[in-house]
Amino acid sequence: MFIEILSSKIHRATVTDANINYVGSITIDEILIKKANLKLHQKVDIYNINNGERFSTYVIKGEANSGKICLNGAAARKVAKGDKIIIAAYATMTPEEADNFLPTVILVDENNKFSKEL
Repeated sequence: MFIEILSSKIHRATVTDANINYVGSITIDEILIKKANLKLHQKVDIYNINNGERFSTYVIKGEANSGKICLNGAAARKVAKGDKIIIAAYATMTPEEADNFLPTVILVDENNKFSKEL
């Protein structure tokens, strides 16, 4: 049996842009991708704290130290600039693997700069 476990989370990031004319995805500052242990093109769930929307997309790299968190394509309709979001990724593993696994959870400041790891 396999179960899904939280593997990475960026908590309370601020949406800096929403680009409806892009093909799709979420652009995330390269530094935050690395700090959160995310992978390019990895599926992530987005939880919009402001309006309760929940949806999935995938990660693309934004400029390092830019603080960029941009929802692209159809996902841009589910957020507004300035919204607070949670970006979460999950991993599939056995219950035994999950017993010893700790997710990477990071906090960011108001400018989407890495604040600390929980």
